[in-house]
Amino acid sequence: MGATMKRWQAKQAGRGHLELAEVAIPAPGAGEVLIRVSAVSLNYREKLMLDGGGYLTAHQPFTPASDMAGVVVAAGAGVQRFKEGARVIANFQTDWVDGPVPRGTVRSLGGNAPGVLAEYVVMPEQWLVASPETLDDVQASTLPCAGLTAWTSLVELGGLRPGHTVVTQGTGGVSLFAVQLAAAMGAEVIVLSGDEDKLARVKALGAAHGIHRRHTPEWHTAVLELTRGAGADHILELVGGDNLGRSVKALASDGRVSLIGVFEGFESRFPVQPLFMSSGVIQGIFVGHRRGLENLVRAVDRLALKPVVDTVYSLDALPTALEHLDRGPFGKLVITA
Repeated sequence: MGATMKRWQAKQAGRGHLELAEVAIPAPGAGEVLIRVSAVSLNYREKLMLDGGGYLTAHQPFTPASDMAGVVVAAGAGVQRFKEGARVIANFQTDWVDGPVPRGTVRSLGGNAPGVLAEYVVMPEQWLVASPETLDDVQASTLPCAGLTAWTSLVELGGLRPGHTVVTQGTGGVSLFAVQLAAAMGAEVIVLSGDEDKLARVKALGAAHGIHRRHTPEWHTAVLELTRGAGADHILELVGGDNLGRSVKALASDGRVSLIGVFEGFESRFPVQPLFMSSGVIQGIFVGHRRGLENLVRAVDRLALKPVVDTVYSLDALPTALEHLDRGPFGKLVITA
């Protein structure tokens, strides 16, 4: 191991200010481990952080990205959970171990806590979870944000059961995890997308039905038809804005909308009568806690679930990967360090 490493960083908002810098490899302190990063999975959030400024002022320079898989190569004093050689993934919300989300500021990697787009990172051992035994590091890196968001929505909070109907929107990482998890657990999955080819591909992953959202803008009517008027038990709302009103109209009795995405904005206005009539729930999803990630890892191993990775890029190809993220991948984009 040399004395320096490569790390992506920015001192101003905007992806044009990103630089691949040569910096010193950090040393772990008490309770910390040094991780050789193998793979980093990108999320839509990276665009918000870089192009919108995000938490740029929280720490300088700003290093993006939250989802990391790697290997522990050194441990500081008092470390007990992981030994050298352990394969690990990072918990998105660093200090949220279990229970309700803490009120106030919650630290998240690549936000108000340093990001992981580097060859090495130092973290407190409490921020980490053991990697799945059945996945390689590229696949494992996709779990901490997208995978856990789907798991929290459907299982930790949603109580998914065989026979339930699940609707998910789009074909990004969260949606594809939802398709795979729900289908493996005996649910019927309906996917919304504006791309015929992607709709065909999600059916190969286990989706029962696909709805072309451009051909059927009032897509809730198609969901009601497919469910013989019953509606969906779980809807993963990844669009936001006024689309939330259509999700509410598509709910089954006692159904649940997991509010995750804000592609169409942070505000929504819609008639609330359908929500009253269904006794439905709109649940805000803030990714999830460490125990949930540990549960997801066990489920991935037992279900033999293989995350969908669209393309793998080298560390120096981050700008190209971000352009791909702009276009909308099918599944996850991963950077290897």
